[in-house]
Amino acid sequence: MTAPRDKGRGDVYAADCPTRLLLDRIADKWTVLLLTTLDDGPMRFNALKRRIEGVSQKMLSQTLRQIERDGLVTRTVEASVPVSVTYAITPLGQELVQSLRPMIDWAETRMAQVAASQSAYDGRDAGV
Repeated sequence: MTAPRDKGRGDVYAADCPTRLLLDRIADKWTVLLLTTLDDGPMRFNALKRRIEGVSQKMLSQTLRQIERDGLVTRTVEASVPVSVTYAITPLGQELVQSLRPMIDWAETRMAQVAASQSAYDGRDAGV
């Protein structure tokens, strides 16, 4: 038997719950990397692109737009030549980062074990 749900809370297990869309966004690697990077302080677009190796300009732009729409980052445009755009994490984004950091730490410290399991699994399949 499950406990009654808070009326203001979503139910991620329900097929039509918008929480699934949010979970999809916050579980995305680019979102995680952007938020944890911006948690260190505001940055311009090109600085983010240099810091997060492997992200394309298109993916960086799309992800920044999505997380800005979600209220996780702010975008500040300074009227200069050329125009300067700075991204910063919001308090809501900082709250999320506090939940993400243990997950990142776990992944960084357990990757060797996961890789060993993958190798064992792949070797088992090769013998079939």
